[in-house]
Amino acid sequence: MSPELVSILVLAVVFVIATTRSVNMGALAFAAAFGVGTLVAGLDADGVFAGFPGDLFVVLVGVTYLFAIARANGTTDWLVHAAVRLVRGRVALIPWVMFALTGALTAIGAVSPAAVAIVAPIALSFAARYRISPLLMGAMVVHGAQAGGFSPISIYGSIVNGIVEREKLPGSGITLFLASLLANLVIAGVVFVVCGGLKLWSRGAVTDTGTEAAEAKDTGDTGGTGGDGGSGAAGPGNGTGTGTGTGTRTVPSPTAVATRPDAPAVVPLTVPVVATLVSLVALVVAVLGFDLDAGLTAITLAVVLSTAWPDDSRKAVSEIAWPTVLLICGVLTYVGVLDEMGTITWAGEGVGGIGVPLLAAVLLCYIGAIVSAFASSVGIMGALIPLAVPFLAQGEIGAVGMVAALAVSATVVDVSPFSTNGALVLAAAPDVDRERFFRQLMAYGGIVVAAVPAVVWLVMVVPGWG
Repeated sequence: MSPELVSILVLAVVFVIATTRSVNMGALAFAAAFGVGTLVAGLDADGVFAGFPGDLFVVLVGVTYLFAIARANGTTDWLVHAAVRLVRGRVALIPWVMFALTGALTAIGAVSPAAVAIVAPIALSFAARYRISPLLMGAMVVHGAQAGGFSPISIYGSIVNGIVEREKLPGSGITLFLASLLANLVIAGVVFVVCGGLKLWSRGAVTDTGTEAAEAKDTGDTGGTGGDGGSGAAGPGNGTGTGTGTGTRTVPSPTAVATRPDAPAVVPLTVPVVATLVSLVALVVAVLGFDLDAGLTAITLAVVLSTAWPDDSRKAVSEIAWPTVLLICGVLTYVGVLDEMGTITWAGEGVGGIGVPLLAAVLLCYIGAIVSAFASSVGIMGALIPLAVPFLAQGEIGAVGMVAALAVSATVVDVSPFSTNGALVLAAAPDVDRERFFRQLMAYGGIVVAAVPAVVWLVMVVPGWG
């Protein structure tokens, strides 16, 4: 059995054990990286640690540390209320605001993980406050980042267009941008519907003081009781409640207001809140304007806030998502071992040698999606596009469509909790069962990996664009 095949089988075993025995997958992956790296690949400790994602470790720690302080002093609550005011209380519009915001950031040049690191904690705080599915909100943020990620002036767009030019392939920067934009917009629309986005419209408008304007509905029922066993006045029910209906029908006023007991009062702009808001703006400016590292910048700002207001930030360090950090760093270290021993190149070259161009094209899209779910999207595109050159030169496959399909396949899967963007979403979600949320992200990422490459291949490659 070849070393490459052994490394893939070990990865499968890691997934099985983590799923069936509830062991942190990151710890298992570290052990697997040590075993496979030393016994199979002949790597020393330095070779194994070469795959450790130090930059992602710092980003996860720094961003969750800064936003833990922001939650402690009320800044995230203030931002949530600001978002409500922005859309005039329509909660259903907030996921789309987050989608558009991250898309705009990446389109003007922000690296996708930096945009997600900035927006995701705010978006997930809003989701927790107003009982919106964290999967819905997280997916909207990530897909928004990828929607704008291939504009001609963006980081991803510049890199891919540069690879195309270097390989002397026909290219179209606008087609690449529109392909990613439309693909992510369609996926976001499907996620919005499937994850309960349409139900958000029925809530009406939420006010700054935490109330909802309820739509009046005359159900026509009389003498019923609350279906949940409540003891309220007459209303719709299933006859099994224990309440005491009066036999009369009460129709609420069209302007009735239902108070949300879980919604806080408007947070005042105290000095710590203002300082934290200034820090968040400084994070955006430092990352987007001066190309500083998001993780190091966030840690520095968090330390400054902690020094100034230690009472607000005393528990912040313990609220850093340490289990998530272990999970992501362990898995990516193992993927680094796979890359070091040539497993990824081995799989790509095997597919590239297939004599049927359309079949090779769809398999390359799937390899891009699967590997990118665990590794750098840009790195995968940089490896796969050159692998596609031989059969693109035959003229049977359109180069523009193939490049667009590879780009979309390799980036749309960034909702995976093992990718940088998915890891940031997982780490940023407050007040959730992280293990359950991790499983949701992993299942959704699996669906995207299984379905999207085939769809983009069918839409972009089969017609022969370019």
